[in-house]
Amino acid sequence: MRATEFVTEEVTVKIRKDHAKAMPGAHLARDPNTVDRLYHMNRMGMAMAMADGKSKKPVEMDTSSWAEKYNTIHPYTEEEHNMVYQALATLPTTHKHPVSDHRSLESDSVHKVSPVTAFKGYGR
Repeated sequence: MRATEFVTEEVTVKIRKDHAKAMPGAHLARDPNTVDRLYHMNRMGMAMAMADGKSKKPVEMDTSSWAEKYNTIHPYTEEEHNMVYQALATLPTTHKHPVSDHRSLESDSVHKVSPVTAFKGYGR
C-alpha cells in the first residue's frame, strides 16, 4: 500500500464548506514580503495581546524589535566571541554587531548600594 492511497490531503484554493463551519471567523495572515512568517506571527500575537478588542484601530507598538528578523547571539567571554566569528566565517550569514562593547555594565537606574540596613550576623 502506498502513502497516497491512505493520506488524503486535498489541494484546493478555496476552503471546504464543512471545514469553514468548524472554524468560523478564521483569518489568513503572513509577512507581506514572505520573508519570516514565524516572526510576523509573533509580532501579530504581541499586537493582539495589547489590543482591547473594542475597535479595529491599530495598537500603539513598534512594528519590529531591535533584532527584527535576525536571530541573536549573546557570547560572554572573548573565546565565545571568537567562536561566533569562526562560525560566521564558516557559514554564509548576514551579520550585524549592534553592541560592540563586550563588558557587562549595570544601567544607571540600578541601585548599586542596598537600601536595606545590615542586621546581626550580616555585615556590610
